[in-house]
Amino acid sequence: MTSRTVKLTVTVPAELVALTDEVARERGTSRSKVVAACLREMADRRLRAEMEEGYRVLAGELREVAVLARQAQRQVLPEWE
Repeated sequence: MTSRTVKLTVTVPAELVALTDEVARERGTSRSKVVAACLREMADRRLRAEMEEGYRVLAGELREVAVLARQAQRQVLPEWE
């Protein structure tokens, strides 16, 4: 998938630039691609965390629905106890 790129100028500590250069050399790629990969990983982690929280909320709501359904069943079909 090809995405549009935008030039970005940032200021970072020298040790992070050195690390970026080291990783870029190891992977045979550019600084920009290393930084983009890190940002992409951060975005993925953020999305995963948001989804996990959503699933936790949904699980709680579904638990409440199950309790209410069980209570309704007891009222409508007490012989099924």
